[in-house]
Amino acid sequence: MEISPIAEIRCGFSRKFGLPRQSGYVPELKGTVVFRPGYRIKKATEGLESFSHIWIIWGFSEGFASEPGGREPDDWDPAVRPPKLGGNARVGVFATRSPNRPNRLALSAVKIEAIRDTEESGTVIDISGIDMTDGTPVYDIKPYIPYSDSIPGALPGISEDPVTHRLEVTGISELDALSPDDRRAVIGCLEKDPRPGYITDPGRVYTMTYSVYEISFRVEGNVLTVTGCVPGQTDA
Repeated sequence: MEISPIAEIRCGFSRKFGLPRQSGYVPELKGTVVFRPGYRIKKATEGLESFSHIWIIWGFSEGFASEPGGREPDDWDPAVRPPKLGGNARVGVFATRSPNRPNRLALSAVKIEAIRDTEESGTVIDISGIDMTDGTPVYDIKPYIPYSDSIPGALPGISEDPVTHRLEVTGISELDALSPDDRRAVIGCLEKDPRPGYITDPGRVYTMTYSVYEISFRVEGNVLTVTGCVPGQTDA
């Protein structure tokens, strides 16, 4: 079976680093589902406004594979190192949500913020709580149905004890160039500690790309300090 994208995600993250590790992890992070020309049919989304959330079936784009240390799209490993385990312990790929999997498909539950008509792209869906990069291909959209999709008593596996750790973000004035919404989204991502679990060097400076900005920061203990936010080279 061959499948083709029906839409793409538009958002501020052009690269993987800094993205929330799961959908809903940073509610402030927003994006938009923009349908491809053959699917810009208003009737296709009629009734969706009665739901609060949707499932998005999407594909890990080449942006994930092209990250430093990443893999090619057709390459996968039966055992991976999930961030939840600090990046040091291996488990089976089917026990994780790693992008390095045979078909590179992903599933995210996101909140519908608005469904609106645009002159340029037809009907689009504004969403929040995303965990995707800009340009991510979307293969299908389904409504989130609470009575069947939420399962009381489900076992969490290796994701047991969800991360409640939150960094204190300082140097926020460095983010003044961002719009208020983008600033809240970036702070939300930084609070959740975007560093790889196996790197804790307090002297290291990290750089996260958001929109047209390169945002640099360092972490010491429980404090993340933003050290810069300057226009950088975009992928365009």
